[in-house]
Amino acid sequence: MTPSSRVYRGHIFHIAGSPTVAAAHRHLVSLPDGVLVTTDTGRIAWVGSFVDLPAVYETLAVTDNRGGFILPGFVDTHVHFPQTYSTDSYGGGQLLEWLDNCVFPAEARLADPGFGEQIARDFTRRRVAAGTTSALVFGSAFPPAQDALFEESHRAGLRLVSGRGIQTVGSKPSQALLTSEARALELVTDEIARWHAVDTGDAATALLQVAVVPRFSLSVTPTTLAGLGELYDAVRGQGVYFHSHLNENNRSGTGEIEAVKSVYQVDTYLDTYDGRFLPGSARGGSSLLGRRSILAHAVHCENSELARLAETGTSVAHCPTSQQFLGSGTMPWLRTTSFGVNVAIGSDVGAGDEWLISRVLNDCFKVHLSEPGEAGLSLDPAALLFTGTLAGARALDMEARFGNFDVGKDADFLLIEPDRWEPLATVLERGIRADDEEMATDQTLFALLLALRQPAIAGVFVRGRRVLAPTGG
Repeated sequence: MTPSSRVYRGHIFHIAGSPTVAAAHRHLVSLPDGVLVTTDTGRIAWVGSFVDLPAVYETLAVTDNRGGFILPGFVDTHVHFPQTYSTDSYGGGQLLEWLDNCVFPAEARLADPGFGEQIARDFTRRRVAAGTTSALVFGSAFPPAQDALFEESHRAGLRLVSGRGIQTVGSKPSQALLTSEARALELVTDEIARWHAVDTGDAATALLQVAVVPRFSLSVTPTTLAGLGELYDAVRGQGVYFHSHLNENNRSGTGEIEAVKSVYQVDTYLDTYDGRFLPGSARGGSSLLGRRSILAHAVHCENSELARLAETGTSVAHCPTSQQFLGSGTMPWLRTTSFGVNVAIGSDVGAGDEWLISRVLNDCFKVHLSEPGEAGLSLDPAALLFTGTLAGARALDMEARFGNFDVGKDADFLLIEPDRWEPLATVLERGIRADDEEMATDQTLFALLLALRQPAIAGVFVRGRRVLAPTGG
């Protein structure tokens, strides 16, 4: 469907401007009878209350969503494409055992091109159904599967940042996913050449972009990291991303963090991504951190690591759902954000079993309310909405393009019809609301986010164009 100038009417919620998460509540916009006007180029022309609609827009066609809501599209900053069918993985245990027992065998199936095409269609369907307009996607080790992912995303009209999963060393169950170090660099270089910003030729406007994605430090060697650093130096200026995992599992003696420190003989896990991957955290290559670098989890960071993430503008993809599933612990919200680190949300499918970002935000609220002592907090609904939308756009260094409804941005948005999911409709209609208008607004947004389910998402739009899920087997 080609974008056209149009008026969308409904209850609008978004976080305006460019606040920090701590200031999100002051930037919350709630327009109970709101209007979003889009242009024929898919941009936002005007947003405000219906009674204030400028006369110049009064003749435009109207999509009347009164009784429903208009939200910015959700942004998922960490999701695994090859794990689309792995959300039921029982018998794995914690992170390292789960990878060996459940994930590596599942990901090896994508070596079959036909299977890769099927999983790409299903992955894209899941995204559309969940209203995830933009996603940073951990990709497959197999180029044909990656090609299928980019092709399906392009046909649907979704935003995608992805890169093949790089593994040059690993356990016996991971052998099908490994390449030589030289081959790994060749495949990444080729993927960047063929897919990065291929749709527009400009990383500032493209829907399709590429990331450099080593699975984690234990899946590569110092030689691999040195090569990736040289490669990233060459393509960073093109807007290529870097994405991996950080400080997820701290099991004493046999966990991920101690294994990284032991293998590399470094002071901190983050050092391995910061070019300091030689023994004693000596520099061995270029840093992979920066404004287009996103590290998933960061559950057990040292203060020096958080300071370095903030200093370099590297974002964290917070994955509370999967952290519960794998027993990884809870990322300390207040300590992490107090350093100025941008924290966005990630579903982490398949350790995460929720595709819908608002369901992951539901878990986010619960785990941080349960942090012990003074670390615990009740995240307000504006902070939750910020984390699932604008913070994700910021993590992707695309805040100028999407993430809220500021005029001039791309019109990435969702139409929510509560009547399509009765539990949501009844909570919104019959739930208790405060007499205080500000509190009542917070209560409505909180109910919307926590009770939302996929059937209530009636329309998904990117750049003003309705996104259509793939069809076929």
